[in-house]
Amino acid sequence: MLLFFTLGLLIHFVFFASIFDIYFTSPLVHGMTPQFTPLPPPARRLVLFVADGLRADTLYELDENGTSRAPFIRNIIMHEGSWGISHTRVPTESRPGHVALIAGFYEDVSAVAKGWKENPVEFDSLFNESKYTWSWGSPDILPMFAKGASGDHVYTYSYDAKREDFGAQDATKLDTWVFDNVKDFFHHARNNQSLFSKINEEKIVFFLHLLGIDTNGHAHRPSSRDYKDNIKKVDDGVKEIVSMFNHFYGNDGKTTFIFTSDHGMTDWGSHGAGHPSETLTPLVTWGAGINYPQRVSAQQFDDSFLKEWRLENWKRLDVNQADIAPLMTSLIGVPFPLNSVGILPVDYLNNTDLFKAESMFTNAVQILEQFKVKMTQKKEVTLPFLFTPFKLLSDSKQFNILRKARSYIKHRKFDEVVSLCKELIHLALKGLSYYHTYDRFFLGINVVIGFVGWISYASLLIIKSHSNLIKGVSKEVKKPSHLLPCSFVAIGILVAFFLLIQACPWTYYVYGLLPVPIWYAVLREFQVVQDLVTSLLTYPLSHFVGYLLVFTLGIEILVLSFFYRYMLTAGLTAFAVWPFLTRLWTRAKVTSLSWAFFSVLLAVFPLMPVVGRKPDISLVMGAGLLVLLLSLCVVTSLRKRKDSFRKEELLVHLLQVLSTVLSMYVVYSTQSSLLRKQGLPLMNQIISWATLASSLFVPLLSSPAVFQRLFSILLSLMSTYLLLSTGYEAVFPLVLSCLMFVWINIEQETLQQSGVCCKQKLTSIQFSYNTDITQFRQLYLDDIRRAFFLVSFVETLV
Repeated sequence: MLLFFTLGLLIHFVFFASIFDIYFTSPLVHGMTPQFTPLPPPARRLVLFVADGLRADTLYELDENGTSRAPFIRNIIMHEGSWGISHTRVPTESRPGHVALIAGFYEDVSAVAKGWKENPVEFDSLFNESKYTWSWGSPDILPMFAKGASGDHVYTYSYDAKREDFGAQDATKLDTWVFDNVKDFFHHARNNQSLFSKINEEKIVFFLHLLGIDTNGHAHRPSSRDYKDNIKKVDDGVKEIVSMFNHFYGNDGKTTFIFTSDHGMTDWGSHGAGHPSETLTPLVTWGAGINYPQRVSAQQFDDSFLKEWRLENWKRLDVNQADIAPLMTSLIGVPFPLNSVGILPVDYLNNTDLFKAESMFTNAVQILEQFKVKMTQKKEVTLPFLFTPFKLLSDSKQFNILRKARSYIKHRKFDEVVSLCKELIHLALKGLSYYHTYDRFFLGINVVIGFVGWISYASLLIIKSHSNLIKGVSKEVKKPSHLLPCSFVAIGILVAFFLLIQACPWTYYVYGLLPVPIWYAVLREFQVVQDLVTSLLTYPLSHFVGYLLVFTLGIEILVLSFFYRYMLTAGLTAFAVWPFLTRLWTRAKVTSLSWAFFSVLLAVFPLMPVVGRKPDISLVMGAGLLVLLLSLCVVTSLRKRKDSFRKEELLVHLLQVLSTVLSMYVVYSTQSSLLRKQGLPLMNQIISWATLASSLFVPLLSSPAVFQRLFSILLSLMSTYLLLSTGYEAVFPLVLSCLMFVWINIEQETLQQSGVCCKQKLTSIQFSYNTDITQFRQLYLDDIRRAFFLVSFVETLV
């Protein structure tokens, strides 16, 4: 049995790890030739402002007085530059957002396993291609573009990470630090000949990362005065920096400014998902090479943002976040980042049609280079007769499109060049996706075959050991056949040889070979399968079809609940009715009514908003008071049974009650401290960590009696859960636990009803009881229902 569980754990680990090889793989390729536009760029230098966590609507909208909270930026939109919305992708986090902006591609999903912060830079970027880059801001963002850059031309200036406090001080100081240090830098440059010479070079970048807005959004929500005032501070700071640049460089008209954000933020102060408030970020550009504002009478957008922002008369140019990288590179004339998948937004450019056409052609060639390398890599490790190329972009089609584009440039048909290059880019991007997911079907099939085999084997073992389906069936003792093991050994050798000649990674061998021994074990139990089929054929067809329909409906509800939360409510409501459709109602009325009450109460939670509400500490306090009241009732009940409740056990319960009271105090105290902007008190931190640590071992000190031990676990979990709650969710574990206690009782009634002998009462069952596995009862149809209930409750919990 121990071997079986060990193998099961190992197999499930392999299945879990397969997710990363199938879906979480890096799309990056290496070995491309850098591509740059062969014409003089419009700008010598570029200034990139990234207001971390800034939403597009909060920047563009007018306040209640009809004035803009960012008057300088709004003036740019109306009189000096071009603007639009930058559409980000999930995950809307700082690292992938900055990678998309500066490197031009969307963070490879494999970074989920690494974390978003300080990772080795394994990709090319605007900073790497520039002659010099100076950056100021957060120590979480700047180092990842400096580490791995070729040469020592990327300079970073960041504040201490301890400054990033979500509650102790005014977060606008983070942005003020950046603006002040940029000013000091240029003041120092006037007295430093070497530095002065560098910042007067061409193809240089200045990057200002402004974290204050994001920090205030997390701490106070985007609707707060702190968040909106921070936008005004940033607007003032940008105005001062722009004025300083113009003055320093003598208004030479060779500076391009870009103001944008890495991601937005939800109304409740979070980001990472795909809500429009997280994916819609502002983009405002002005300066050298940028189009001036264009007044229009109509725009092609279905949303109502333009009217809300009162910007319907100024042309809005939306882009994908990765498109900003090729825009910046074309403006200062550096090579496009090698891994960029952005499409140059030519409508932002104020330059000749020839420049736009050449830039677009360079963009197409740069992405096509990635496609060629990706195709070559996949072709080299695939058998010729198995390789299926991407048919929409053959070698001949690539050549014809590039030749036609060059011909159009020669004949000055620049609009046709732009359209043709966009078509080539879209085909190349589809091809990149095709080759990136080339092995996904093969790996997925192997994992599915292995998973189905393991489920089949485990089910057959359970049926063989705990059912009477195969009792009384005569079996002849036959000489073991060597055909089956030899066949599977041959299959394993063929699979290994197939993977070997394709130079597959070692993990492919695991996924390819794992199904072989699993299905060998399944087929060894073929007699059990025959007996099971024989037994099922004895059931009336109507009963079999009825059970199958109920089973299918239940599975469908579970699947739909992943997409529609209200399906959980439907399922829990059906659970509430279940006792009244059986004889349980006549045998245990109180238990049945308790089951129905808590099931309906639990069914309310999936209908409530997941997030998005303001913190309601009163609900957390109410949940804590309910826990204390329940604890009082339980202790009073247990003390009446003096023979089963010792003083030591009473002390443990009192300790856990005290822990719950302290958790309530910490929640209330912390909320008050944050409202006063005093941060998290040290004493609250100590109590919180002590509560978390004690919750792991204190239940082990309680009585091993089943209900007392379970109640002790509930108290420990609740004291920790209260610390993590901000509203109604604090009540959820209490309701769920009450339902679980009732479930234990109602299942005991069900077993007695079905005639199963229950030698022990629930009140006498001990966690320390040594179970005799030889005394396990046989399986019944109700066990499928119990398994379904368990999975449903787990899904409700998740």
